[in-house]
Amino acid sequence: MSVEFESWRDLIVWQKAHAATLAVYQLTKSFPADERFRLTDQLCRAAASVPTNIAEGKGRNSAAEFRQFLIIARGSTEEIRYLLLLAKDLGFLPASEHDQLESLYTEVSKMLNALLRTLRS
Repeated sequence: MSVEFESWRDLIVWQKAHAATLAVYQLTKSFPADERFRLTDQLCRAAASVPTNIAEGKGRNSAAEFRQFLIIARGSTEEIRYLLLLAKDLGFLPASEHDQLESLYTEVSKMLNALLRTLRS
């Protein structure tokens, strides 16, 4: 089966990953200033990596390269899930916000897996 779409912007997984990235950037504004070059920076970079890799992979115009970039995006998604847990456990992130973002990134991860399965067939 072939996956056809005009742009990476058409992918719901990219849209959700972009929205999640915006949420991560917003929530890290409340992190302690001394975390700016530690947890805040790493979390924001990992969050931006997910939609960035989806976009870059689509731009390669090769199914094999697109799959590789989706695998990288999936890895960044897992990194984010851990960093969100760390932020919660350090007291920087309320449990309710953690649960909301954890749910969103779980959905993004499942969508990446489904897209990878579709591209393999």
